[in-house]
Amino acid sequence: MIIMIAAVAENNALGKNNELVWHLPNDFKRFKSLTTGHHIIMGRKTFESFPKPLPNRVHVVITRQKDYNPEGCIVVDSIEKALAVCPANETSFIIGGGEIYNLGLSFADQLEITKVHHSFEADAYFPEIDSNEWKEIQTEFNPIDDKHQFAYTYQTFVKV
Repeated sequence: MIIMIAAVAENNALGKNNELVWHLPNDFKRFKSLTTGHHIIMGRKTFESFPKPLPNRVHVVITRQKDYNPEGCIVVDSIEKALAVCPANETSFIIGGGEIYNLGLSFADQLEITKVHHSFEADAYFPEIDSNEWKEIQTEFNPIDDKHQFAYTYQTFVKV
């Protein structure tokens, strides 16, 4: 199963200057719990936005740079090759960024979205979720609190 996982603003913003534009600690915990132990597929810029590789996950990095070879990662030059190196009988996650989400949407079986209830200026955006192709099967609203400046909703979509 291929799952795309993303935190997405009301205007589909993902981030700016290779950084998230919000801080949601519970979303980080959810991301960690869902992706730990799995292959995670990402673009080079997303990989480089991490201070170090994420523990207990196999990093598959998509890049056009021929000599790119970060330690401990599988490097490929297409979404198809990224998916091919993931075990077919296991869940793998596409984790971004914007270009990789656009390339990966047609391959995904499920979407795990954290909808941030605010609009942001951004330079990376998540593709539109077409209600003719995707059905929301689960939703969980989370209000603003002392650690979360914005309300957010966890949403799970499956392909129709």
